[in-house]
Amino acid sequence: MARFDPFDFGVTNVMGLFHQDWIYDGDTAADVVAKYLAQSQDEEVLAVRRDARLLAVLSSATLEVLWEAGSQYMPAFHLVGGGAEWTRTVVGLCDARLSAGAEVHALTGADAEEGAACLDAVVAEIEAVRLLPAEVRSALTECARRCSPDLAFRVLLRAMRCASPEVSLTPAQYARMEAIGSALQYGEFVVDTVEYLVEEA
Repeated sequence: MARFDPFDFGVTNVMGLFHQDWIYDGDTAADVVAKYLAQSQDEEVLAVRRDARLLAVLSSATLEVLWEAGSQYMPAFHLVGGGAEWTRTVVGLCDARLSAGAEVHALTGADAEEGAACLDAVVAEIEAVRLLPAEVRSALTECARRCSPDLAFRVLLRAMRCASPEVSLTPAQYARMEAIGSALQYGEFVVDTVEYLVEEA
């Protein structure tokens, strides 16, 4: 059973909201996320909440590294209370959105998978992207081991795009990433967002 969305989903989609012009979507970072959740289907809100709740086991400093790595223009953390407080804010916004509607059903099938079987492969690919800063690779590895390999892999994909053009991939790296995406039952437009980083042979 395929995932509910062929594109990116969850917290990594929220990270993508913070681009150069994010301030035009809301007065505060929380306003931007609330607006996005209000326009999203229940499955996406559930996916964001699940990811954010998984992230909550990490330290505030590690969370800040991950949010900044996956966003082009993440607001200064002193404006959102720090990494841990911001992550709790995202959970709260999801809860508020879900409580405002009809009965919401839990994620099932592929959407409920966290990719435990892919842990070693995901950690290996994190380490293989040597042009990402060491602190980002360390935070991603901790996310893979303590939160979920699926979430860490999606943040890795976003972090590579945000670090472009400093980061590039070999054809072999990209092929391995495609294999991980397939194992995680991602839609066709998740891993291919980094295909443009593949070096010409």
